[in-house]
Formats: sequence, C-alpha cells, structure tokens
Amino acid sequence: MKLGTFSRATFAMAGSLAAAVAFAQTDGAPESSGITLPTKVDFIETGDPNVRKATAIVNGDVITATDVDQRLALIVLGAQGQQIPPEEMERLRAQVLRNLVDETLQIQAAEGKDIKVEKKEIDTYYSRYARNFGKTPEQFAEYLRAVGSSEATIKRQIHGEMAWTRLQDARILPFVNPSEEEVRGIIARLEASRGTQEYRVGEIFLSATPETADTARANAMRIIEQLKNGASFQAYARQFSEASTAVVGGDLGWLRAEQLPEALSEAITQMPVGAISNPIAIPGGFSILALQDSRKVLVADARDAVLSLKQMSITFPPGTTRAQAEPKIQQLKEVSQTMGGCGRAEAAAATIGAEVVSSDQVKVRDLPPTLQDALLRLSIGQPTAPFGTFEEGVRVLVLCGRDDPQAATGPTYDDVYAKLREEGVNRRAQRYLRDLRRDAVVDYR
Repeated sequence: MKLGTFSRATFAMAGSLAAAVAFAQTDGAPESSGITLPTKVDFIETGDPNVRKATAIVNGDVITATDVDQRLALIVLGAQGQQIPPEEMERLRAQVLRNLVDETLQIQAAEGKDIKVEKKEIDTYYSRYARNFGKTPEQFAEYLRAVGSSEATIKRQIHGEMAWTRLQDARILPFVNPSEEEVRGIIARLEASRGTQEYRVGEIFLSATPETADTARANAMRIIEQLKNGASFQAYARQFSEASTAVVGGDLGWLRAEQLPEALSEAITQMPVGAISNPIAIPGGFSILALQDSRKVLVADARDAVLSLKQMSITFPPGTTRAQAEPKIQQLKEVSQTMGGCGRAEAAAATIGAEVVSSDQVKVRDLPPTLQDALLRLSIGQPTAPFGTFEEGVRVLVLCGRDDPQAATGPTYDDVYAKLREEGVNRRAQRYLRDLRRDAVVDYR
C-alpha cells in the first residue's frame, strides 16, 4: 500500500503540466527575462500539487485520495512483503474506496441515531492495537508513516467498526430473539452429532448482483492469489469482507459442515487444514473460505493438551558452513537426549554453550503441525529432534509437563442462543448496509 509516494508524484506532474498550459502567449504581452506574459492572466486549469482532490463525497462527507492511499498501505502491509502488480494495485484501490464509502455510511448511520464514539475510546482501542505490534502509540504512528499509512486511517477504521457495532447493538440486536425451541433443537442435534467433524473457518464475503457477478468473481480470484502468496487472511478479511465478521478477521469460529450453506459445506469437507478455497457462489455474492483447523464434535482432542516446555538452542556466526555446524548440532542432540530431563537442561546446555528458555501453558494446537505430531509422541523429559536453520539457530524442545484435555461437554443453552443471535444480527446488518448504499448520495470525482 505504498501508493502515497506514487500519488504525490502524479499530482506534482499534473501541476507542472497545468502551469505550462497557463503560459499561453498573446500579442502585445510584456517581456521579462525572455518570458512573454499576457497582460491579463486567465488560468485554463489550476494545478496545485499540494491539494488533493476528493475521490468521493458521501452524503456530504469527503473521502480523499490520501484516505485511499493510507488505507491501501495497510493492505500492502498485510501482504507481508509480497509484490503486488500495478494493475492489481489499482483494483485494490477501487475496492478500498468502496470500503471507505461503506465505512462512512456506517458512521453516518450511527450518528443519525445519536450513537456517538468518543475520541478517548478510539485512542484507548488504538493503544491496544499498537501493543499488539509491540509498540507504544507514538512508535506505532511513526511505523505507519514509514509504510505510507497513518495513525488517522487506523483510528477512522476503529471509529467505523465501533460505531457500526453499537448501531447493531441498539437497533438490530433487540429484535433478534431465537426461540427456546430453536435453541433446544440445535443442542439436541449437536448431541446427536457427537464424534462428527467440525471446522474452524475464516470467510471473506464479497457481495454481488447478477450484473456484477463476473467482476466480483474476478476480485475474489485476485484476493485468493495474494493469500496463496503469503498475504494475511485476517488482514484481507478486515479490509475486503462485507460480512460483519470482517471486524474479527473473518473468523466464523467452530462450525459443523451442515451449519454452513450447502455450497460452503460441500467445499469445506473437501479442504485440507490450511487451504484457501476458490470463490464459492452463494446467494448475494461469493465467499472465500480458509480452513484453519478441524476436530471432532464434543470429543476430547489431544491437540488441546497444554504443555510445559524448555527450548535449548544454539546459534552460528554468519558464514558458518554445514560441515562446521554439524558437530555442534550433534552435541545438542546428544546432550538433550542424555541429560536426564528438564531439571538438568540448564546445566547440560552450559556444557555446549546453548541457551535455555522455558515456556508454560503452550497449547499443542497453537504449534506448527510438524511440532504438534512430534510433541504428542514424547514422554515427559524427552526432547524433539533438532530443528531450525543455520541463519536463525538450531533448537530442540524438551517436554517438561503435559495437561491432557478433559472430556468435551456439549454447548450450553446460552452459548447456542448467543450464536444464533449473532447470525441473525449479521444477516440483518448486511441488509441494512445494502439499504444505506441504495439511499446514499455518493459523488465520485
């Protein structure tokens, strides 16, 4: 999203061309230093490169090219270093503009119902957001400027999300009340499906009409290409998904296949964990699914075990060859296997110049799949095989303790009721936003 620099150069070029046009000559003009000027100057076009023209005016509120550039920079950041082609960047720019229009409509709708979001609330949320990046608010603002974005665009997005959530809570949630019969029915079906598969799913939803279906599908394919090249699904969901789950990175939580629309259900059961789907046509648009995890309904899963670990690691100077590193790696392997458990890890590590770090409360499920399998096969006190790289260091993990999960219990009445309410609110919120778009006065420039 580093289009800020590009846009400034483009506007500067436009200004230079406009200035050249303004130097049109007329007869009888006075001469000064070789430049012939007219007696009366009538600018054909103004071109101040420091003035940004509005990109859109939404019911009177202006969205500028700077707003688009800075929000676009967040998407480039989410691409995690992957190069985005220029033509794709322009398509992303158009999508960002649509998102900003929706965001503006959401803020306006909330304010129209006397729902306010105070500046101090936004600042508090922004501070928490910065801490997620390991930075103070001031450091995070500097970081955002360095990547072509700004503190202001993050705060505007926070404002939009908070305003829209509060509007839903005030104007939609009170009217969504699942019946007791509906809740009890779902609990009964869940108990009946004990042992069947369920899935942790992420979704990016792009709305479409029959007239815009081809364009929406093409946009979805471009998003998928970026995701498969390493872009963050959560970041793209926050920016592009038109479902209310965009605010949580598209996370749908744990679902059984039959809880999804038929087309999505069929797709998710065929996907391996970690996969991204192709665009799936559903009523109202297209969905992109990410299968983040899977497990069996109401059955204890070994991957929910909580581990206590010690990590022993060695590092190598730059330029170390494999032949030079192999003896050190072999030492790490032998010491970790013969030291007699976690209690002697520090002493054993000292003999070979290794470092030791302890970590408790590690969920197996949160580890990379290869390590999950390796650790679940270990007994207390045993190490994994060495893993890593010469550049980042080679390490082993020693299993110091393991708390296995308890037998899974069924969802409570309150859990199911809350889930049904959330789904109902999501559907009504989407219809509400469609109505806001239909009735809006949007002037694109």
